[in-house]
Amino acid sequence: MTRSRADIHGVVGTMTAEYYAQRASAGLILSEAINISADALGSPLTPGLFEEKQVAAWRKVTQAVHEKGGIIFAQLWRTGRVGHSVDRGGQLPVAPSAVKIEGAQHFTSQNMKEYETPRELALPEIRQIIANYAQAAQNAVAAGFDGVELHAANGYLPQQFLSDSANHRADENMAAASPARFTLEVMRTLIAAVGGGKVGIKISPLHPYAGIAFDDPLATYTYLINELNQLDFAFVELMKRSPMFPLLPHYPQGDEIEIFGKLVSHTLVAGTAYTRESGEAELQKGIASLIAYGSLFLANPDLPRRFEQNGALNAPDRPTLFGGGEYGYIDYPFLPA
Repeated sequence: MTRSRADIHGVVGTMTAEYYAQRASAGLILSEAINISADALGSPLTPGLFEEKQVAAWRKVTQAVHEKGGIIFAQLWRTGRVGHSVDRGGQLPVAPSAVKIEGAQHFTSQNMKEYETPRELALPEIRQIIANYAQAAQNAVAAGFDGVELHAANGYLPQQFLSDSANHRADENMAAASPARFTLEVMRTLIAAVGGGKVGIKISPLHPYAGIAFDDPLATYTYLINELNQLDFAFVELMKRSPMFPLLPHYPQGDEIEIFGKLVSHTLVAGTAYTRESGEAELQKGIASLIAYGSLFLANPDLPRRFEQNGALNAPDRPTLFGGGEYGYIDYPFLPA
């Protein structure tokens, strides 16, 4: 989960190493989203994996996790239109099409701001972004990460290409008529770069964050998942719609894990707002093999032990989620020994 604790150069510090080491008892840590290039930046004080000083800093994090017996994958991030020029050196965000996110604001270094109309990407730029993903994956492995996850959920660039509301392109290669192409090309590139056993993907079919909407999400994601099933990689993380967002009126009713998870042939990770009880119930259905925990793990560094003992849970401190220092980051209490 994004915590905005990196410096202005996208370099994480010793606090971040401690943060992840505290949570090394997870079966698998999926890192906060990490920018794949300098122009990938969407939010302030978020980390990168495109310069050697960033790689060196992450190496200390992965070493700290491995020393505690943990496993950690880097979540690779390209935000697209979910950004603002105030944190991008005056440059507008880029996207498949010049379509603005309406009815929402973006967190910036100068407080919340209205979204801007992004600049439409040219085809050579799209090719470069795909190459940047590959380089970031190689950098992640060099930094000691056990693998990488493509962040193709929550309204960011891969999902913008998929989305009818964000992709109005008419060109032959990355048009709205072939919306899954970008995601599939990135996945093939990542697999070629570091090996399929070190690659996962995160998707969120029904989550409407950042103005994402599909004319027919079932058709779009059935096609994408069927194509992903032809590729050899480690896992699919399927994020359910956040309870804070209403289901769009024309979207299918029912549980996303039932609807989409049954289509996935890879190891399935189910996520979004699970509790100890609902996570266990999900596993008992036999569709998902793992459950992803976000805010609960953020506030409870020893979450597996608390689940094992059915212990009380710390509540996340909302004002300290994005930005700040140790408070609300590495000072959440553990259960007494």
